[in-house]
Amino acid sequence: MTTVPNIDNAAEEAALERELKALIADVLGLDPEQAAAFETDSGLFGHLPELDSMAVAGLLTEMEDRLGIVIEDDDVDGEMLETYGGLLAFARAKLGRA
Repeated sequence: MTTVPNIDNAAEEAALERELKALIADVLGLDPEQAAAFETDSGLFGHLPELDSMAVAGLLTEMEDRLGIVIEDDDVDGEMLETYGGLLAFARAKLGRA
């Protein structure tokens, strides 16, 4: 029996990554190409001078708006903001795709 990858899941994952990278670029004022180049281990908080404590609030608010999720204060920790992969995993979990 051959397993066929779920194209819908792959398309949804690609769309989520594009949206999250665009969101980061918009909120932080980064060049879209810089954000598009993020890999899972790309550093965010503590690595990007644009992502300071004030920008975190804007980033999380924009994630709520664009992704249609609710982020509670208890959901936020340093690990989720440390790397792009951490933020992506957080978004996946909030969307029920983890």
